[in-house]
Amino acid sequence: MHIALGGDHAGFEYKEELIVHLKSSGIEITDHGPKSDDSVDYPDFVKPVTRDVLEKKADFGIVICGSGNGVAMTANKFKGIRAALCWNTDLAKLARQHNNANVLAIPARFVPLKLALEMTDIFLNTPFEGGRHARRVEKINP
Repeated sequence: MHIALGGDHAGFEYKEELIVHLKSSGIEITDHGPKSDDSVDYPDFVKPVTRDVLEKKADFGIVICGSGNGVAMTANKFKGIRAALCWNTDLAKLARQHNNANVLAIPARFVPLKLALEMTDIFLNTPFEGGRHARRVEKINP
């Protein structure tokens, strides 16, 4: 599995911890930044994540900022991206099962790191159920 990550300064620490966590599970990583917690503009780091997912260079993307909203909004501007803002494990699971989400958006200022790691594992390991949900997902993009 290959995961692309990006975010902003508020998500930097979580991104770094997620990279260590994912690599320890044998998952390949592309880190689009940022490379420090200096103030940056999140779209500059989220757009490459979406490109990797759309171009099949990554199986999934993970984007992280303070609220998770900015990174999710940016990612969802791209046709074919289904970024899910999650703040608990149930939402991470349902985002995959029912919505076939391909990008996980994490609100670093609102969830503890342990929960962010748990949500990531659940998101990456939960299959899409298909069926009636497939019909609905197909209707997302015009």
